[in-house]
Amino acid sequence: MPLASSHLLRRGRCSEPGRLYVLTTVTHRRTPLFRDWRNARLVVHQMRRSDQENACVSLAWVVMPDHLHWLIELRSVTLGTLMRRFKSRSSLALHKAGVELEPVWQAGYQDRALRREEDVRKVARYIVANPLRAGLASSVRQYPHWDAVWL
Repeated sequence: MPLASSHLLRRGRCSEPGRLYVLTTVTHRRTPLFRDWRNARLVVHQMRRSDQENACVSLAWVVMPDHLHWLIELRSVTLGTLMRRFKSRSSLALHKAGVELEPVWQAGYQDRALRREEDVRKVARYIVANPLRAGLASSVRQYPHWDAVWL
């Protein structure tokens, strides 16, 4: 088995409060936990909790069957702290709800800082259109697990 190299993703990573980031994280072994509506909503609740705690401002997100994409403005914590708290809390909530997958999430996450000149709404549209590209819905209105602040 090859050695994990998720630590390489952290090389050069910086957390800048006020900066916009697209975050992506994947379930362990790409298990489609979020086909179950209740599981997906538990994860959504934990993303909203991050907003309530002023760790970030969620601008757009989509929870896919085995991963999520989250467009945020970082606030009072580092990216690492935000994701560590989110993954820990969502794992705990899922386990309390009966999910037996251990661990729930793959190690690490991907982040991309948006450039100042990027069209944030275009990035948000791309994120919420993921279910269309994956063939999960023919309209974003048919897919229940997404949101964007511009609606």
